[in-house]
Amino acid sequence: MKIHLTGRLICANDTEASIVRDHLDDHIRLTRDEPGCERFDIAVTDDPLIFQVDETFTSRADFETHQARTKASAWGISTSGIQRDFQIKEG
Repeated sequence: MKIHLTGRLICANDTEASIVRDHLDDHIRLTRDEPGCERFDIAVTDDPLIFQVDETFTSRADFETHQARTKASAWGISTSGIQRDFQIKEG
């Protein structure tokens, strides 16, 4: 069953937004190359401190592998303190 994550990465200030932008291209490239990744998009919204996140993985196992890799990556470490407002759905 597919896993869909949607939501927002909410930066508290320009410093956090800069951290996101600095790591964003590599994070997107690495994630899109992962097995099971069908869709992975992160885009700045009208508010430059908020990024829209949309992703789809083919299975829970692929999604969990992605989550584990992300937490250990430069992205995960650098953005760990940034607020996330995500919803995860199966189907």
